[in-house]
Amino acid sequence: MSAPKALKAETREKAGKGAARALRREGKIPAVIYGGKKPPVGIALDGHSMFKLLHAGGFKTTVFEIDTGKGKERVIPRDYQRDPVKDTLIHVDFYRVTASSVVEVEVPVHFLNEEEAPGLVRGGVLNVVRHTVEVKAGVDNLPDSIEVDLKGLEIGDIVHGSAVKLPKGVEFVADNLEEFTIATIAAPTVVAEEQAEEQAEVEAEKAAEEAGETTEEEAAEGDASEGEAADEKKSED
Repeated sequence: MSAPKALKAETREKAGKGAARALRREGKIPAVIYGGKKPPVGIALDGHSMFKLLHAGGFKTTVFEIDTGKGKERVIPRDYQRDPVKDTLIHVDFYRVTASSVVEVEVPVHFLNEEEAPGLVRGGVLNVVRHTVEVKAGVDNLPDSIEVDLKGLEIGDIVHGSAVKLPKGVEFVADNLEEFTIATIAAPTVVAEEQAEEQAEVEAEKAAEEAGETTEEEAAEGDASEGEAADEKKSED
């Protein structure tokens, strides 16, 4: 875990939608710091700096030290809002943390050694079930990502949470790791399609054979009925 990132902010005295819109017109992002058994504090952040931080990746797992002008607050982003039309950042919620704080966050999954997975080398497909996973850790142990080693995996293999080696002090939030699927090695699409076509042909041949047998049985039954009718006519004569 890297050291907290420093952020400069201004304490904002006014709250409400009107004040927030005025800040955004100035190129600033309204935000709030809460938690830690302290009253919430409204702040304003530089919009350009926040845009770069948000798009750098790992924003919600980064611990920041925000200088509000009235003191420094150690925080972690808990949520943020974007404009539904422009997709620009419009608000951020920060949660106060200390060295002893334990938090739950979502982190991205990175896959390693794809070239050493026989199933992938033979044309198999990595089917990612979870691109992110939720983990629990102390703020000083928060990982930027979780690494999944694919070495030695064959087609049909499943990567469960229990197979992933987590960094020290980090654990999955999910309880049942055996059913917690992160990824699978699926058969190649072409092979799967060929298998489906072969199965369809087998089923079609089987259906045709059954239809032929049924026709023969019906014909035999018809011949028998005609024979019985002829015998009955002879008896009447």
